Amino acid sequence: MKVGMSVFMQNTNNKWSDYEVYRNDLKLADLAEPLGFDSIWSVEHHFTPYTMVPDVVQFLTYMAGRTSKIELGTMVVVLPWHDPVRVAEQVAMLDLLSNGRIIIGFGRGAATVEYNGFRVPMEESRERFVEAAEVVVKALANERFEHNGKFFQIPEMSIRPRPFSHPERRLYGAAVSPDTAERMAKLGLGVLIAIPLYGWDAQAEDVKRHQQILRQQGHEPVPPISSSFVFCAETEKEAREGARQHMGGYWGSADAHYHFSDGHLKTVKGYEHYGVIADNAKTTTPEQGVEGFVSLQVAGTPDQCLEQIYTMQDKVGLNHFIAVFSYGGMPHEAAERNLRLFAAEVMPKLQREERKVVPVGATHTAAQAPAK
Repeated sequence: MKVGMSVFMQNTNNKWSDYEVYRNDLKLADLAEPLGFDSIWSVEHHFTPYTMVPDVVQFLTYMAGRTSKIELGTMVVVLPWHDPVRVAEQVAMLDLLSNGRIIIGFGRGAATVEYNGFRVPMEESRERFVEAAEVVVKALANERFEHNGKFFQIPEMSIRPRPFSHPERRLYGAAVSPDTAERMAKLGLGVLIAIPLYGWDAQAEDVKRHQQILRQQGHEPVPPISSSFVFCAETEKEAREGARQHMGGYWGSADAHYHFSDGHLKTVKGYEHYGVIADNAKTTTPEQGVEGFVSLQVAGTPDQCLEQIYTMQDKVGLNHFIAVFSYGGMPHEAAERNLRLFAAEVMPKLQREERKVVPVGATHTAAQAPAK
């Protein structure tokens, strides 16, 4: 199994300046290659302190110059907010600068504040995503291409520089709903499980459906890539307390950014499935919501973390795991301890596919959907 790490540049509690957040998370990013991680990732978001990486390709270009072998991944570039020709150019250029070390994930976003900021109608997100993805694939795969669609009318042209490592064969889509997973398959994209909001059993069904569609189209599916928040500690007590505090802080920031629990997404075309979270919030306490979210992540001693990740692999067949170590107001020193312990005690066993079954507390199983 490949093991990666992601940095989010989150500043939701405003304890630090944005500059300090960047300096601290960049220190973590600089540890990725020396500690033996296979990949480094980040995620695109705008306008709030939820995460502060408005240009994930720019961040990865910076990391490409500071590394020599580690893979560089986007989780994700949000296609409805961009001109797809420009995205294809950025991908091609990073492909050359990194010597082909890129893995590109695309998504369509779910935050009203971001769609409003870019003046893009949110109800058009699915159609815009599909068409933009088609354009990006055409531009990367063909010396010359053209496109005549609903949103983009592109005369025959070519992007330069040309990519050399066929990044169009390593494109993934963030799937958080059954409908999204099916659309990813029809586009020929692999599945990137960014945050398993509905539980690993439900996610497994989406992956299965995605793979069936790919096979019907004559393509052999690739294993999904999955990410998770991680709190790895020497004792289970420390891990549980840290996870509740900081994963809980993250979950609160996600609800503040997306406004999941107020139910407004149920009325937005293409986002109706998020109503499940709002419905759950009506029947559970905030503490139960945090516990539900933590139960889908990775938290425990090194052996417990290892077993939880293998449980995820059993569910969805992932072969590339991405850990997030700094989130929810976690001090930099705690984030670095978390990362270093995982890198020393968990990651080598994952990379060697070494499994050891250990008791895992009920709060750390991967079968309970979150509610907040």
